[in-house]
Amino acid sequence: MFAGATIVAPVSFTDTSDFMEPEKKWYALYTKPRWEKKIDSVLVRKGIESWCPLQKVERQWSDRKKVIEDPLFKSYVFVHIDPSERTKVLSTDGVLNFVHYLGKPAIIKDEEVETIKKYLAEKDASLAILTEEGYQAEMKIMVNHGVFMGNEGTVIRGGKKKVYVKLESLGQVMVVEFPTEYLSPL
Repeated sequence: MFAGATIVAPVSFTDTSDFMEPEKKWYALYTKPRWEKKIDSVLVRKGIESWCPLQKVERQWSDRKKVIEDPLFKSYVFVHIDPSERTKVLSTDGVLNFVHYLGKPAIIKDEEVETIKKYLAEKDASLAILTEEGYQAEMKIMVNHGVFMGNEGTVIRGGKKKVYVKLESLGQVMVVEFPTEYLSPL
């Protein structure tokens, strides 16, 4: 050794991100038609947080009327996962793919999921879902009352009680019936 030399022990740095749990986010899955409820139950059995929003609708049979729970978004199921669970989700029978936006799985905002859950929990909640394609925005409005209070929406087409509220990350439009006094123009 050289005179006056200091011996420095090697220092090892550990990346702390290895110890942190990846953050879970909501994603939308595209499913085979009419497989939404089945996929939801299979994912739950696999230990994956899954949500298939359902609404009660009255259906007419030839001999009677019946109230059933129908998926709110046809061919969609939502999952709350971290990136490591993607393969487990995609390997589920009936799941076609994640809904993509700009080449990556679309992340659904927690606030959007909570708003839909709150609305569906209301008595007599009624939603109809339309695809965004083919509609032209006419007038921006603010909802002043109810679960959607504080949200902006776009009135797409006539009618005094219908407002089309666009969910940006899904590319879907929810048709929600409001009394006109709940709304104000922006």
